Amino acid sequence: MSAAVEPAAARGGHNSVSLTTGRIGYWVASVLILVVFVAPLLWALLRAFQPTAAITQRPSGAAVTGLTWSNVKAVFGGSDSLWRYVGNSLLVAGGTAILVAVLTTLAGYSFARFRFRGAGLVFGLILVSMMVPFQAILTPLFLELNALHLTDSRLGLILFSTTMQIPFGVFVMRNSFAAVPREMEESARVDGANTAQVLLRVLRPLVTPGVATVLLFAFIATWTDFLGALTFITRSDLVTLPVQLSNLQQGVHGQVDFGQLSTGAIVSAIPCVLLYVCLQRTYVRGLTEGALKA
Repeated sequence: MSAAVEPAAARGGHNSVSLTTGRIGYWVASVLILVVFVAPLLWALLRAFQPTAAITQRPSGAAVTGLTWSNVKAVFGGSDSLWRYVGNSLLVAGGTAILVAVLTTLAGYSFARFRFRGAGLVFGLILVSMMVPFQAILTPLFLELNALHLTDSRLGLILFSTTMQIPFGVFVMRNSFAAVPREMEESARVDGANTAQVLLRVLRPLVTPGVATVLLFAFIATWTDFLGALTFITRSDLVTLPVQLSNLQQGVHGQVDFGQLSTGAIVSAIPCVLLYVCLQRTYVRGLTEGALKA
């Protein structure tokens, strides 16, 4: 009897050691991954508070202690403050995200619930459009917006960005609605709910992860877009933040002011990080639903 107990105890001790070793390995790997991703962000934040002379020199301990607010004051002070361009980017990215969320929710509901001739073909064409880089159609888009007098206009830039983000949004929202059982919708219709009531009161809470995913993708893609904003906006007071960051140069030879550029890069990252943190759980659920059912 005792001989049978001893091997069991030995196996239990071995499992405990393996579990402890696995946990230690997990935490070590997590810390290393955290350092790899966070260290560049901390370095960029440090650069934002260093003078340009210190940034262009070899890193040293003196550079860490000689921090200054001069870059922040230069970027946000004066008549050409960065706040104007931050506001332009927020307006364009926010307007695009909201418009994409509304349009793709309606389109996704239509493809998931309604049966009409050519539905599969239309949905396939939408997916195919995701494979075409917008740089390939930039010239005809510019001619079209110019004919509509929508160049040098925030509205025109919002419409352009919305067009680029709709295919992915339709794909996500169609899968989100398809994952909801039809019985819930049929039960609501039996109780007298119309299509709008079913969509807003019954299905909307269930497809919120998909909506959050579309919002996040549309906002970040528009917020970081450089080529589209550079093409359709030529007025200096309407340019977005990425375009303005490319203009942070000084000197007759186009010398880059790395201090101000680092400060602007940190500012441009803040809205994306905050939005991702707020929508993180919902965003992950939306991606999972879109991956499980196509």
